[in-house]
Amino acid sequence: MDTRKSEETRPKAASHDSETPRALVEFMQGGWIDRPIAVSATPHLDRCIERRAALSRAFPDAHVIVPAGVEHVRANDTFFRFRPSSDFAYLMGPGEPGSLLVLEPTGDGHRTLLFVAAHNRGTQAFFTDRNYGELWVGRHRGVDESQLYFGVDRCRGLDDIESYLTDLSRSKSRTCVVRGHDANVDAWVLPNDDDAALATHLAEMRLYKDDSEIAELRKAVEITKRGFEDAIRVMRFGTSERHIEAAFWARARIEANDVGYLTIAAAGHHACTLHWNRNNGSLSRDAMLLLDAGVECDSLYTADVTRTLPIGGTFSTHARAVHEIVWEAQRAGFAAVKPGNDFLEPNRAAMRVLTEGLIDLGVLTCSLDEALDPSKQYYRRYTLHNVSHMLGLDVHDCAKARNEHYRFGQLRERMALTVEPGLYFQPDDATVPEHLRGIGVRIEDDVVVTNDGCDNLSAILPSRATDVEHWIAETWAGKG
Repeated sequence: MDTRKSEETRPKAASHDSETPRALVEFMQGGWIDRPIAVSATPHLDRCIERRAALSRAFPDAHVIVPAGVEHVRANDTFFRFRPSSDFAYLMGPGEPGSLLVLEPTGDGHRTLLFVAAHNRGTQAFFTDRNYGELWVGRHRGVDESQLYFGVDRCRGLDDIESYLTDLSRSKSRTCVVRGHDANVDAWVLPNDDDAALATHLAEMRLYKDDSEIAELRKAVEITKRGFEDAIRVMRFGTSERHIEAAFWARARIEANDVGYLTIAAAGHHACTLHWNRNNGSLSRDAMLLLDAGVECDSLYTADVTRTLPIGGTFSTHARAVHEIVWEAQRAGFAAVKPGNDFLEPNRAAMRVLTEGLIDLGVLTCSLDEALDPSKQYYRRYTLHNVSHMLGLDVHDCAKARNEHYRFGQLRERMALTVEPGLYFQPDDATVPEHLRGIGVRIEDDVVVTNDGCDNLSAILPSRATDVEHWIAETWAGKG
């Protein structure tokens, strides 16, 4: 049993469970057929070993500690479905709750030590521990099997973590920890400046995607397209934003791990709320649906795509005009995604087109130069956000990379990012002509920087207004 978990976060029994007599414990300990788990190495083993070796070279004399994390409480003693921390997944692949990777310095490199949940058949925990008991949650991969699967030098059970980290802290050895995923690990190892350096280094490693990562992003986009088409089918007869969310989520769970983030299914003026995910509004045939959704593959790489769809199948005149401006702004953003350009160059290019459009629509009455003046930035009232963020294991990937390598850095080949301009005319904004109020449009695609530009992975989803209308019509006709 994992004794390191508190009753608050890892209840061994629920409040409604009966007491367990000793005779039952003894009865449950025997009479089980031993069926060994067939285990082979993870298919991504070589890449994970390479990444761990690169991390080892960056911290040659330090114990590097990377938790998979623990489940998060959803309600009382039930939890959300577990997803390992992204850094753990990057170095190891998918792992179980409580797992912990330690790189132990050897003088000329590191040994890899992994703590995992051990099999507990034959113990009381087997049938009483709702969180780790294998009768409750299924068989764990186990200690010996995990050593082979993850390709590590040693594997130990979770019960050994507390004594190991306590001894490590007392030894005064240099340590660095990826923090914020396991409160117990954070408490047992005192924080130091190396922790931030580790988080930054991992984020900057993840800025550049290898072929397998790009393939996973492409796969995520392909499934996402099918999810959008499921949503479009439901949009024809559905009455609620929840119908849209449910249709997309079903595809994500059937073909992949889950959605990469809470789906935004924003109909009508809800599209003007950038992170609308209540999804409890109604669908009106004369309104638009802003659908911002992405599938997360089993590898945990996620897509992040947005399309703004006319619910009735055809854009109104005013909606089409706004949509066309956003589409043109995105073209300008794409053209600026190339190696050597500033990360913010696609944003600057897109914002110029959006601002020109705002002036043409009569929303802004000042000059283009005044609206774009860094000391004024009037256009931001109607667009609010920049057009790009990195993408990968996290939908907002590499967030702890240094500014000089990310926000104020240069685009480099194999970086993956979004290009997502938008215009949002709030329904209560008196500076907006009445016929535009309540219109919100965003178009978002996932791109990878190439040697001379970018590859738009999500170009397989139509984006221009006329193409979107044709896509909807074909999907409704059963051709999608």
